[in-house]
Amino acid sequence: MEKPAPPINIIVKGLLSPAFPVVIFLVFLGLAAGLREGLIRQDNSQINTNLANETRALANTLEREFTILAGAIRRMADRMHTNPETSEQNWRRDARNHLQDFGVYQAIEWIDRDFIIRWLEPYSGNEDVIGFNVAFSDQRREALEIAQRSGELDISGVIDLRQGGKGLVIYAPVGAAADNRGFIAGVFRMETLARQLLTNRVLESFKIEIRRNGVMSYELNDSMTTSPLFSQTEQVEQPILNWSITVKPSVEWVDERRSYWPAVTFSSLLLMGLLTSLTTLLVQLILKRNQALLKTRKELDREIYQRKSMQQDLARLESTDTLTGLANRRFFMEDLAHTLNIADRQMRQVALIMLDLDRFQMLNDSLGHQFGDELLIKISERLNQLSNERILVAYSGGDEFMICQQQVDDIDDVIHLLGQIKQCFEQPFDVQNEGHSVTATMGVAVYPQSGLDADTLMRNADIALYRAKEQGRNTYQFYTEGMQDREVLRLELDKDLSQALTNNEFVLYYQPQLDLDSSEIHSVEALIRWHHPRRGLLPPIEFIPLAEESGRITEIGRWVVMAACRQLAAWKGTPYEHLKIAVNLSGRELDDEKLVDNIREALDAENVSADRLEVELTEEIFIQNIEHNLNQLSRLRQLGVHLAIDDFGVGYSSLGYLRDFPVDLLKIDRSFITDVAERHDDAVITRAVINLAHNLGIQVVAEGVETEAQLTFLKNHRCNLVQGYLISRPIPAEELEKVLAEGILVPGAVMDSGL
Repeated sequence: MEKPAPPINIIVKGLLSPAFPVVIFLVFLGLAAGLREGLIRQDNSQINTNLANETRALANTLEREFTILAGAIRRMADRMHTNPETSEQNWRRDARNHLQDFGVYQAIEWIDRDFIIRWLEPYSGNEDVIGFNVAFSDQRREALEIAQRSGELDISGVIDLRQGGKGLVIYAPVGAAADNRGFIAGVFRMETLARQLLTNRVLESFKIEIRRNGVMSYELNDSMTTSPLFSQTEQVEQPILNWSITVKPSVEWVDERRSYWPAVTFSSLLLMGLLTSLTTLLVQLILKRNQALLKTRKELDREIYQRKSMQQDLARLESTDTLTGLANRRFFMEDLAHTLNIADRQMRQVALIMLDLDRFQMLNDSLGHQFGDELLIKISERLNQLSNERILVAYSGGDEFMICQQQVDDIDDVIHLLGQIKQCFEQPFDVQNEGHSVTATMGVAVYPQSGLDADTLMRNADIALYRAKEQGRNTYQFYTEGMQDREVLRLELDKDLSQALTNNEFVLYYQPQLDLDSSEIHSVEALIRWHHPRRGLLPPIEFIPLAEESGRITEIGRWVVMAACRQLAAWKGTPYEHLKIAVNLSGRELDDEKLVDNIREALDAENVSADRLEVELTEEIFIQNIEHNLNQLSRLRQLGVHLAIDDFGVGYSSLGYLRDFPVDLLKIDRSFITDVAERHDDAVITRAVINLAHNLGIQVVAEGVETEAQLTFLKNHRCNLVQGYLISRPIPAEELEKVLAEGILVPGAVMDSGL
């Protein structure tokens, strides 16, 4: 378990982090923003206080001045009530004195009991007002009648004046009730009233709204641009007015009262934060530089120590494989040459065994290189147990090992060693907490019969290894005369294979599949052949393994699919357009991520329906890398292509995949069909496979049908399709069309049965 770092190291690491100066700057930025916000709020509070004082002072001015104006009108009404015989001339003189004393009046009027304006001063400019009934609405009449009865003042509120413009009128009753002789009215134009009562500073700095009973009555400086953040409303303490006044400051008035301290404070702290961050960054760079120097010194000391250790281990490293701990190829070849020199002088035999792990590359690709390395180490540990003074085990690279038996008295000694090697692979290898069974194939070359020097012996052991692989793996083969000739032929064939596609030397043969329910041919299996320019027609067994080894199988598989689609397109509009073609896929092709796209492109290029193409894979390929294969096969199924399992019964036979994979067809391996009519166990297995497939909704094809007895058995047990030499050998397309047209492919036994 990894030891946790000390707290002091964590703190130092944090202080040296590139993010630390940024954190410092952000702290200062946050502090600056907070102080700025606080100072702005303090400014706003001060501005609100100033505005409230202005508004209260304005309200007080209105209260005071209006009380004076209302009192003057009241006194004039009282004088007229005291002297009821006052002449119009005297009244006008008294009115002119008021107009002169109070410059805010628009006019002073005497209104009789019937609410008709009789006298007016000044007369000039107001001639149209004489004779106007001030009770021009029910509301005004009611208010004036109440004033007549009570003797209290009445104010009209802001109204449209007869003289023009907005204004208000104060009505002072001349006597009350029965003694009432009308009203003395003071007419005020609102603009004049406001400008007389308010100072120029107020008029220039504020927008003023006057409301009566909450309803907007008048607005002064309505075009002024005001600050949306500030507004103050005060009630005018004048019962007869029932006004509230709202004051909104101009932007300029607010700006004049803004303090510069928020901006100065914010800028100063921001600058301090920037300087502090830069200083911290500079200190970090210095400390990191010192750390780098110390680290370099430690690395130099460590490198000196490592160089000394390397010098001590150099001899061992030159002779040992670093992964497996076994002797490496270089050391093994030098030791083999030395061993052969001694064997030559002492006239002894030496055996060289080349060992290759079966299907290691598949495991390595599917489970990962880490898995492959661990598996090689486990195998090396077991093989190394065979090492002694006469046996040297080495790792050649990849999945190959080399074993040298330095003293061979008899060939039985070599066979005994081969048995010991096979025992090393009997038990599964525990890798990544799972057991994995691995087998090995071996090639053996014996000195002096198989070669007189190390290189020749190695080459011939490798040839024997290849021949052992051809026999089916998990076996061994001794090198014999003539093997090298066959190897030369194989290399020539591999070279020719690289040009076969370019020269269009491949051809498809077709083996029909007989439908036992209808006794008709509805499908064929496409089998590739190679028209070699010198060796004639070659079956797949001659070149497909070479194609697998060289990686050309993917290109050949793509050609097979394209050729099959071209044949399907050629059969359109002919009596053979109902035929489906099955093609075989290799494991390498299934691993190709472009497989589905290539098949789709081939179908689209020839305008062929996907359900006319069938893809066959062996059971072994099906369950390798199950997750990847399930995805690939699901995509093929979505494309509409049919899927078949070939060689069923001879692979791993994990029946669970039949449930998970989108399988349409099972092909029973020919090894079960050969003796199905004679051997009870083959018959039982075949019946079980047919019943299992039918219960899963999967059709069954039997391969290798060559006798009437086999055909009768399969028919009686409801096998769906059969193929084999009894029906037809693989034949070219032209010959297939001919025999289908002549109807000679259906065996007599099936015809006689009535199918």
